Amino acid sequence: MATMKAIRIHAFGGPEVLKLEDVPVPQPGDDEVLVRIAAASVNPIDYRIRDGKVPSVTRANLPALLGRDFSGTVESVGANVRGVSTGDAVFAMLGHDDRGAYAQFVLSRISEFAAAPKTLDHVHAAAIPLAALTAWQGLFDQGKLTDGQKVLIQGGAGGVGHMAVQFAKAKGAWVAATCSGRDVGFVRDLGADVVIDYRTERFEDKVSELDLVFDLIGGETQARSFAVLKRGGALVSTLQKPDPAKAKTQDLRVASYQADASAQQLAEVARSIDGGKVRAFVSRTFKLEDAGEAQAYLETEHVQGKVVLTVG
Repeated sequence: MATMKAIRIHAFGGPEVLKLEDVPVPQPGDDEVLVRIAAASVNPIDYRIRDGKVPSVTRANLPALLGRDFSGTVESVGANVRGVSTGDAVFAMLGHDDRGAYAQFVLSRISEFAAAPKTLDHVHAAAIPLAALTAWQGLFDQGKLTDGQKVLIQGGAGGVGHMAVQFAKAKGAWVAATCSGRDVGFVRDLGADVVIDYRTERFEDKVSELDLVFDLIGGETQARSFAVLKRGGALVSTLQKPDPAKAKTQDLRVASYQADASAQQLAEVARSIDGGKVRAFVSRTFKLEDAGEAQAYLETEHVQGKVVLTVG
């Protein structure tokens, strides 16, 4: 049986529990492709799973293979798959199951992958799927953001945030974003109309009467965000459900969500990238075998954009 290198955990804990191992190469079902991974993204969900802080992943799920999104080339194609051939460049976000992208190969379903942007290398393409789909679904599916509306993105410099700023601008929205002082220039270059240094400025003093707050921070920042929304506006969070009682008093919509895989939306994202409307920023790359170091960097440093693993 053919084997591949993959990063797995057999116990919850710090970066040291990530182990490089030989595991069988999976075989595609009728509705799947086998992808040879060139690069895989590192996301906060990865170290939360590693720490045992994701309720849906328990000891019964171990050993677990981490990683949710990637870019690579099609190695083999299932019987029902059309429109893609061996050697094609694809990128994808995996669904919520036991597959993982910290590996040399991965299975991806028809509903998950799309042709990778033609203007990007695999490292930058791998940085996109989870962050882009999270931003897209938060702004447009949950937040209903439209042309001419006003949005505040809480945390505009990170993986999801830097995508959200660009998507909102491309949609024709007026965009404000919070970030640290060192990231102000970066976020402004992404197209934000107003950039707020959360360490020295209160966003309540800079914006008001907004249609949407897209919350990537949670906690006290989320609680304060109610004050800058107009009646009928929306507060959408990737982290925790905003207070529904408080929302009711202001006639606000509130939502929290997890991003879902979507081949159709990824294809739209790829068109935006190839059309020059959106770009991916990669802060740093690590080799697959250094996944523990990559997670520690993302977890402890103030990262602009994304961290990516290169896979040999």
